[in-house]
Amino acid sequence: MPVLHAMSDPHNKASSAGQTHFGYQTVDERDKARRVADVFDSVASKYDVMNDFMSLGMHRAWKRFTLAASGVRQGDRVLDIAGGSGDLAFGMAELAGAQGEVWLTDINHAMLAVGRNRLIDRGLLLPVAQCDAEQLPFPDNYFHCVSVAFGLRNMTHKDLALAEMRRVLKPGGRLLVLEFSKIWKPLEQVYDWYSFKVLPWLGQRVAGDADSYRYLAESIRMHPDQDELKRMMERAGLEQVEVFNLAAGAVALHRGSKY
Repeated sequence: MPVLHAMSDPHNKASSAGQTHFGYQTVDERDKARRVADVFDSVASKYDVMNDFMSLGMHRAWKRFTLAASGVRQGDRVLDIAGGSGDLAFGMAELAGAQGEVWLTDINHAMLAVGRNRLIDRGLLLPVAQCDAEQLPFPDNYFHCVSVAFGLRNMTHKDLALAEMRRVLKPGGRLLVLEFSKIWKPLEQVYDWYSFKVLPWLGQRVAGDADSYRYLAESIRMHPDQDELKRMMERAGLEQVEVFNLAAGAVALHRGSKY
């Protein structure tokens, strides 16, 4: 199985880094990547179990919807960024078939190992790469589809990451961003209670880590909502950007094309 290591050093990105958000905290940009890495190093082994608990299994339906919206066909080349559990990569590989090429990537080694091992357990060998979405080690105009599920909000420079995703897309290719978003307003109060009370409790009981799931709840609130993310994708050069609200807007799929 090809393995590509192309992870950049966040300390070399800029000599004078600015400030950014890590949940509700304001931190140095160079520090965010390390903190996010610590979160996923901590939760990697329980990532799938917690996803099922947190979403009552609905994350599987959201990913199936994303696969259905991908337009991936036999023989296509697909890049799955922040691949986590490997669920999307597995589904993309089924769509692309034996003649296709599907890469599983993640900046975090622990998460990449979880995804790779799950794919092997399911009898699938895919090329994997540990790499930074803001500096993708792939050529221009290469992939028919790029996907990122629940990973964009953890990226320090989302505009750079979106621009990189567009760069590696072929003309006519699609970018799919599945991410937590802004829930329907009448449900905000109960959603906040669940996010800040139940999630950390679940995180402690199941993964032995309440703080990482408190960060998850905070990071969702700091992430751009549906309209702002749509505008960010358009500024990155993507066209015909569509938004599909799922779970009353708690999750949204954004789909844009490159022309």
